[in-house]
Order: sequence, then structure tokens, then C-alpha cells
Amino acid sequence: MIRVMIAEDQELIRQSLEIMLSNKPDLQIVGTAANGLEAVELAQKLQPNVILMDIRMPDLDGVQCIEIIKGRFPQIKIIVLTTFDDDEYVFNALKNGASGYLLKGISLTELIDAIKTVVKGGALINPNIATKVCRFFSQMAQADYRIKVDENVIHDLNQNELKIIRMIGIGLSNKEMTDKLKLSEGTIRNYISDILSKLGLRDRTQIAIFAVQTGLTLRKTYEVQE
Repeated sequence: MIRVMIAEDQELIRQSLEIMLSNKPDLQIVGTAANGLEAVELAQKLQPNVILMDIRMPDLDGVQCIEIIKGRFPQIKIIVLTTFDDDEYVFNALKNGASGYLLKGISLTELIDAIKTVVKGGALINPNIATKVCRFFSQMAQADYRIKVDENVIHDLNQNELKIIRMIGIGLSNKEMTDKLKLSEGTIRNYISDILSKLGLRDRTQIAIFAVQTGLTLRKTYEVQE
């Protein structure tokens, strides 16, 4: 029997998934979570075989949940089931250990097959998502990902800019940064534009690479106090 947990903030979708999967042979719904914190707590308590994880949830989003759960319980398989196919979500979810990334338009049969596939050690990605992943790796193979920045310019960055660079480096979205820094999304976007201009970088990806290369992602000095 495959023990399945559902993490989904929309009650109608959560209940529909529970009803549809409960009647299927070899599947047992052991619990449901309505937000990210519940998902982490239930994962620890229930130790399911598979978690169906939404990306956009209150308290902790799916990407953060995947990182926490896989860090503590690497044996638990996680399938992202979402309406969002943004590159940022896709790459961070897979980087953090998701075994599948599926869009909610899939059929019930496809979902059940995906659950059985990941339990056996496989991985399953929606075809549209797979195209994005392949394109990303192709770009990585062709590009020089070393970021060179004048060290004197780095000293001109203020504390908020350093915090935002670090947050981008660890995979946070603009929305997540607004919650942590208590700033509007417009202000966050302005900071990012200033960072790109000061450092002479092209895009958000280069900021993330810069953060990793310089060790900013590891420096707790720039962590926002909760």
C-alpha cells in the first residue's frame, strides 16, 4: 500500500484529490495539509511514501517545504502538483529534490501512474516542464557561467541590496522577499534593477550565480531576522 499525503491550500482541490485517490487500489491517503507548515509537520508525523505538493501555499511555499522535508526525510518522494510552470519554481523544486513536477490539468490515471513511478525510484515531469529543463541545461552547456564583478562595486551595496542578492541566491521569489523584508513588490523590483545596474549583470540568474560564487548565500549576516 502506497501511503500518500496531500499538501494543497485550496480546500476544494484538496478534498477532490482525497476523494478521487482514496478509492484507488494500492493507495492510502494518510493525511492532508492546508499550508506549508502543516505539510512539514505532517510529513514528520506520518512519514508518507509520497507527498502531492502544491507550490503556492501560505506560511511556507512548496519549494521551501521540499527543501525542508527532503533534508530531514530523503526517503519521502515528492510530486509537485501545481498550475504554475514558472522557471524559478520548476528549477528550485527539482533542485531541492522533487521527484516529479506536474500541472493540474493531468488526468487521474496520469497522476496515479506518476505516484507509482516515483515510489519505484523514477521521476516524472510534465512534457512542457521537461522542455524548459532541457532548454536550461542546453543554455548552461553553451554559456560561461562565471560572473566577474569589480570588488570595489560590491562595497557600494547597501544592506537591503545584500539581503536581496542572498535571497535570490537561495531561490526566493519576489513575493517571498516582500514577506521577509516587509517591502512592496515594486520596491523589490526597483532594488533588483539597481543591483543589476551596480554590478553590471544581465538578469536574475546572474545575480543568483554571483551570490553563490561570492558566498553570500552562506553568510547569515545578511539573513533577515524573523
